[in-house]
Amino acid sequence: MNFEVRAVHRGARMGVYKARRILALIRGRPVSAALDELRHDRHRASRAVYKVLASAVANALQNPAVRANRLVVSRTWAQDGPLLPGGMRMRPGPQGRAMPIKRRTCHIHVYVADPQVAGSQADGGEE
Repeated sequence: MNFEVRAVHRGARMGVYKARRILALIRGRPVSAALDELRHDRHRASRAVYKVLASAVANALQNPAVRANRLVVSRTWAQDGPLLPGGMRMRPGPQGRAMPIKRRTCHIHVYVADPQVAGSQADGGEE
């Protein structure tokens, strides 16, 4: 089993589809290439994903056996977060109706793995 570390941004102030589009760009790529791609991307979600990926790399480097140049983005996903409060603001709807404004959030998950480091927290003591 390879070594895998995660980082999560909960309640990111963007829609989940915008974050998923950026996460699909970096999934399965080496970390150095993914960070470089995010640094030069023009989408607003790429800044939040960059910070989460940098945090996952920093978490992985706490293990002295891990090397930064071997890290790979193994898994990424985004899921819906809670709607922000204050949903009573309205916007015009069809046929004179009023529609509430939904302020969406999402949770961004990024896992990085080092395929050459054996053992993880799940292996704890098994031989």
